[in-house]
Amino acid sequence: MKSKDLIERAHKLADRFRVTDGKKFRLKDIDPGDTAWLKDEQKPQAKEALQEGVSALAELQEMLYAQDRWSVLLIFQAMDAAGKDGAIKHVMSGINPQGCQIYSFKAPTSEDLDHDYMWRCMKCLPERGRIGIFNRSYYEETLAVRVHPEHLANQKLPPQVVSKHIWDDRFEDISNIEKYLTRNGVIVRKFFLHVSKDEQLNRFLSRLDEPAKNWKFSNADAHEREFWDDYMHAYEATIRHTATKEAPWYVVPADNKWFTRIVVAAAVIDALSSLNLHFPKVDETKREELAQVRDALLGTK
Repeated sequence: MKSKDLIERAHKLADRFRVTDGKKFRLKDIDPGDTAWLKDEQKPQAKEALQEGVSALAELQEMLYAQDRWSVLLIFQAMDAAGKDGAIKHVMSGINPQGCQIYSFKAPTSEDLDHDYMWRCMKCLPERGRIGIFNRSYYEETLAVRVHPEHLANQKLPPQVVSKHIWDDRFEDISNIEKYLTRNGVIVRKFFLHVSKDEQLNRFLSRLDEPAKNWKFSNADAHEREFWDDYMHAYEATIRHTATKEAPWYVVPADNKWFTRIVVAAAVIDALSSLNLHFPKVDETKREELAQVRDALLGTK
């Protein structure tokens, strides 16, 4: 069973990086190299803590699936090489695949562009009892599309809806949709893995220098670095305008992958443990039925 101590530790760590009111949020206040009260020499203990967290998540997810009331949507956003894939892989490694759905959103297709920008994500929402993971999401609309206005032009929107207030409009729409989802039993948690520009460069060079990592690199990755400051402005504005108590952002330092993963695990544990999950209770009629089945099975020995 998950321990009360583990839940409390997860809450303490997650709370440090949770943003529920973005009015005063400034990205410059978050150090990408922060490791809270943990030191680099504590990495072995951190890995043990992660495995403990993975086991707790497996138990919580099993109850989420059995209870079939809530669903959980985890959204991951980051610059290239920040470690989204690795965080998802390690944190969710103990989850039953039947209870987890993962979608990676790339550039929109022609079919996507013939719908509103939320369409392709909304049709991938997790079913009740399941954890849904969006590797990138509808937030690309206030990030990549804002940094590259030509993407907005490709959406074939009526000219009258493309006003100078379009980003504020999209922040409002996204917040309203997340409020709607919350009111319908979908728990929304959003993660921005905050990597420094220097660390991103180191990871890019590693991908170029190590043959086994060459496949991870594309010229587009290097091209996007040219817009770093624009992306940081877009991320700050997005978090400031869409962080709420019901659908918080977690701005997770990402220069140390081992630390990133335990923060993500802590936040997911904290979210699931807040739902008062439990296995469905069997009523007296059902217990009598099960007893009869048991007797029948024993009679076939």
